[in-house]
Amino acid sequence: MIKRAHFKSGLLPYLLILPQILVTLTFFYWPAIQGILQSMMLSDPFGQRNQWVWFDNFSDLFADPLYLKSVAITLGFSSATAITALLFGLFIASQANRALKAKAVIRTLLIWPYAVAPAISGILWLFLLHPNYGVVAFFLKRTLGIDWNPILDGFDALVMIVMASAWKQISYNFVFFLAGFQAIPHSLIEAAAMDGAGPTRRFWTIILPLLSPTLFFLMVMNIIYAFFDTFGVIHTITQGGPGGMTTTMVYKVYKDGFVGLNLGSSAAQSVILMALIITITVLQFKYVERKVQYAG
Repeated sequence: MIKRAHFKSGLLPYLLILPQILVTLTFFYWPAIQGILQSMMLSDPFGQRNQWVWFDNFSDLFADPLYLKSVAITLGFSSATAITALLFGLFIASQANRALKAKAVIRTLLIWPYAVAPAISGILWLFLLHPNYGVVAFFLKRTLGIDWNPILDGFDALVMIVMASAWKQISYNFVFFLAGFQAIPHSLIEAAAMDGAGPTRRFWTIILPLLSPTLFFLMVMNIIYAFFDTFGVIHTITQGGPGGMTTTMVYKVYKDGFVGLNLGSSAAQSVILMALIITITVLQFKYVERKVQYAG
C-alpha cells in the first residue's frame, strides 16, 4: 500500500508552494509578458514614451538582412558547438571510465573547466589563438602554413568561439556521460565480448542504446547552452565581429537593446529567439526522443 501525505489544513500545501509561485511569476512570467508587450511598441531610447506599432518591429526584422544573417550564424554556431561538445565529452568519458589508476584525480581535472567563467574561458582561448602572440596560431602558421587570423577573418573568428564555447561545455557533458557509462552493467559487455563482438560493435549495439537517454538530455541542454550561455565568450573574444560573423541572435539582442537602445526591436528579437528555441526543443522531443531506449 502506498502511503500518501495528508495535510490537516487545506491551506498549508498552498502556503508551502507560494514562495516558488511568487519567484516564477516575478522572474519568468512577468518579464516574458513585458517583453512581448515591448516587442509591439516603438520606444524612445530611455523607455519613457511608447507608441503601439503592433507587428512592425517583427516585419522590420525579417526584412533586415543583418538580422537574417545572425539567425543563420546562430543555427550554424549552435549546431557546431553542441556536436563538438557532445562528441568530445562522450570520447573523454569513455576513456576516463576505462582508467584504472588515479580515477578520482583524472575525473576531477576533467570537470574543473566547467567551473571557469565564460569570460575567462574566452580570454584563455584568445591568448592561444591570437594571430600576433598566440601559441597555437604561431604553430599553425610556422608548421602547417595556415594563415590563422580571427581578428580579420570572420570564419576563423567563428571557429574560435565554437572551440571556446564547446571546451567549456565538454566538462558538463563528461559528468553525465561518465555516470551513464557507470550505470551500464558490465555483465552485458562481457557477455557480448564472449560472443565475439568487437569494441566497435559493442559500442553501437549495447553502450550507445543504453546511453541514449543521457545523450538525448545532453542534446537538448547543449542546444540551449549554445543559444543563450555563450554570450560571455562572444563578448570577451570578438564582440560580434569581424563583419558581424560572430553576431549570434542573443548577442544582437544585447547590441540593439543595450548599445543601440532600440528597445522595441530588441524585445521583438527576444520573442523570436524564445519561440525558436521552444520550437527546436519540441521537435527534439517529438522526433529524436522516439529513438531513445529507456531501461525497463
